[in-house]
Amino acid sequence: MTHNIIENRTTRRAFLGGTAALAASAVLPRGVIGGATDKPNSVINGVRIGAITYSYRGGPDTADYTLDCLLKDGLSETELMDGPIRSFAGIAGGGGRGRGKGKGKDAEKPAPPPVSNADRAKQREAQLAKCAQLRKLFNDAGVNIHIHKCPFGQTDEDIDFNFEIAKALGCKAITTERSEQQVRRLAPFAEKHRIWVAFHNHTNNIPTIEDIDPLMRVNEYVGFNFDIGHYVAGTKGKSPIPVIEKYHQKIISLHLKDRTADGGNVPWGQGQTPIKEVLQLLKKEKWPIYADIELEYRPPQGSDAVKEVAKCVQYCKEALA
Repeated sequence: MTHNIIENRTTRRAFLGGTAALAASAVLPRGVIGGATDKPNSVINGVRIGAITYSYRGGPDTADYTLDCLLKDGLSETELMDGPIRSFAGIAGGGGRGRGKGKGKDAEKPAPPPVSNADRAKQREAQLAKCAQLRKLFNDAGVNIHIHKCPFGQTDEDIDFNFEIAKALGCKAITTERSEQQVRRLAPFAEKHRIWVAFHNHTNNIPTIEDIDPLMRVNEYVGFNFDIGHYVAGTKGKSPIPVIEKYHQKIISLHLKDRTADGGNVPWGQGQTPIKEVLQLLKKEKWPIYADIELEYRPPQGSDAVKEVAKCVQYCKEALA
């Protein structure tokens, strides 16, 4: 596979359809958008600013609480963690805001008794109907669920169900942690359902820049959920901008956070992650990449997650002015 293959892909540009009217919009607080609606709008000069709901960990792991946090921060875009989805739709298992790694409240509950195939099909049909209701709840409030992060099960049926959840929620993609084994396992399902799987990097599994990254050799529906803060920490201070420039047509979303070259998580503007420059690049190139705030640093005394995310939103607004 050559670099030209990546550069010549154009299918993702169709994703911009319908956003032209929002392209010049800036973040506005609730209740003042056009004077006629209280829906949020966090498309700032064409850049879709959102948040992964992991940012609001520590509060109730419910759809209502999560939506309220997003609305308080004026966000119209989100990557929704599995906790609110499971609690609203009655889907067992998972790890809630702990990134689906078995550390949440559901992980302590005993496994449900086995059910027949027919009963399981009815159960999942009802759960998907609830997911559609969850989508309507968020959409009616003005929030688009562009990605969900429910952990993938082990069976083909479980994996198919996760993609059906994505469809019911109106998602462009599902995010999961980067793993070469997972890439091979999930790629055929992504192609079948035409829903992207966006693989998230940490400090020890960053995208390859010197050659074509192995993820890019799979199929059209395998891409990146590129964490620019982890990249800076994992490379001891290198800029993530060359990665974005090289793979922009395969990057579904970014995780925005500020980290130092020695691995610290710090309030925005105090580290070495070029958040402003990255946002300006998205604005200049008009790439349809979601830019999701991920609150990693500890809120200072007297503050909380909602207040700190609001600071990050303001940072984005100023960076994109």
